[in-house]
This record gives sequence, C-alpha cells and structure tokens, in this order.
Amino acid sequence: MQRKNKRIQKEPHPLLSAVTEYILVLAGSACVAIAFNVFLLPNEVASGGVSGISTILYGLWGWEPAFVQWSMNIPLFISGVILLGKQFGIKTAVGTIFLPFIVFMTDSWEPWTLNPLLGALFGGIGVGLGLGAVFRGNASTGGTDLAAQIITKYTGFTLGTSVALIDGLIVLAAAAVFDIEQGLYALIGLYVTTKTIDLVQVGLGRSKLVYIITNRQEAIRDAIYEDIDRGVTKLAATGGYTETEKPVVMVVVHQTEFSRLKQLVKRVDPTAFVIVSDASEVLGEGFTRA
Repeated sequence: MQRKNKRIQKEPHPLLSAVTEYILVLAGSACVAIAFNVFLLPNEVASGGVSGISTILYGLWGWEPAFVQWSMNIPLFISGVILLGKQFGIKTAVGTIFLPFIVFMTDSWEPWTLNPLLGALFGGIGVGLGLGAVFRGNASTGGTDLAAQIITKYTGFTLGTSVALIDGLIVLAAAAVFDIEQGLYALIGLYVTTKTIDLVQVGLGRSKLVYIITNRQEAIRDAIYEDIDRGVTKLAATGGYTETEKPVVMVVVHQTEFSRLKQLVKRVDPTAFVIVSDASEVLGEGFTRA
C-alpha cells in the first residue's frame, strides 16, 4: 500500500517479546487450570481435550486430574517432537507441564457454581481466554492438539477434522459415563471455548475492507491520505459488461473511521460504486503488529 509515513511504530525489543510470550503462556495456562477446577470439574463438564478425559476418569475412579493430565500431556509432547519434528519449542513444553501443576495447586478451591449450565458457560469462557492467551504466546498446552496433528499427518484428515473427531469422542464418552444431559453441557462448553479463543485471537475491534470503483481515483486517494491518514492500494479492473477500464481504490479503515470514509467518497465522487466487507484481523502499519 502507498501512504504518507505519518505513523511510526517501533519494533518491540526481542527480549521483551520473548518475556511477553512466556507471560502469556503461564497466565493462560493458569486461567485454563483455574476454570477447570472451579467450573468444569465440579459440574462434570468434560468439554474436550485432556482436561475432558481427566474429568471422565475422575468421575469413574476418582483419579487425580493433574496426574492424569501430566501422564497424557508429557508422552504426547514427546511423541509430537519425535513424529512431527522440533517445531513446538520450549514454550509448549512449559505450557504442557505448568497447566497440570496449577490444576494440582488449586484442586482444593471451592467450586464457584454447582449449576452445570453456568459451569459449562463460564468454564468455556475461562478455558477459551486461557488458550487464546497461550496461542498468542505462540505456544500450546499440548494434549489432544498434538494428538490431532499426529492423526492429520498419518491419515490425511484435516486438522479441524482431527480435533473435532477427538473432542467428539470425549463428549460422547462423557454422555456415556455421566448422562446425556452432561454430554450436552460438554458441547456447550466446547462451543463457548472455541468462540472465546476466536475473540482473544482476533479481538473485539473490527476493521472494514472497502473497494471504491471510481473515475476519480487520484482525488479519492489524496482525500483518504489527507483526511483519514490511511494508505490505499490502486487496483486495475475491467467492467464485465462495458469492457472498459474501471479504476479501483482499496483501503482498510477502523470501524470508527468508516463513517468519515463514506462522507469523503460521497463528497469527492457521488457516482462512485463502493463495496464494504468486514476484516476481522489486519496486521501491519497503523493496525495490529504481527
């Protein structure tokens, strides 16, 4: 994109970035563990993952969830390194070990609710917030995520299919061990977790991707530079019916800037054809840094 260099953003120091990522991994793992102990486990909500398996085994035989999670996470992490390569790094190993540790340290906490629906909802939110933070730290908590990647490599299934298969089996097991209602609560928790992860990854802010088809391309470009301080990309297009060249200006703006952009286009070229769509995540100058 061409634009005036009005926004100058300094690159974060590598050491600061590394420390921030480790803080995200530790804080996120702790959030997942606490949500598990105060919402999911006491309400027997097994919403997927190794934590879901540990909930089922706790309900069946009273096995300590932290030890179950360690006994599954560590071998899965080692298997992932052997079968998939050394792509997970130290941060994933930290998350793999630290999460069950916090589960163990907080297992005496009193449940925050004994209503299964509230447990599924708020447990899903807590787990989603924690996992989203871990993912933003460029790591994972291991567990069934690694198992899904191994299945994907050796079966040809997509990663999404592998994750859904594993989590689906865990939810079915919860329905069989507890009852159908608990299986439904587990589905609610799993859904809420997925949506919360998306929210953490993408954020609350939404941007608008705008295509402006106009015969006054240069005037529109200059006005956007001066009035909104956004860069634009000039595209070449051809009308499908007229077969004539149709200049297009593409610009991404924050949602709060969109009204100004509409007024600007209307003022400069009232005959412009404008197409608007949501851009859930934008990386680069003036937006989120990668």
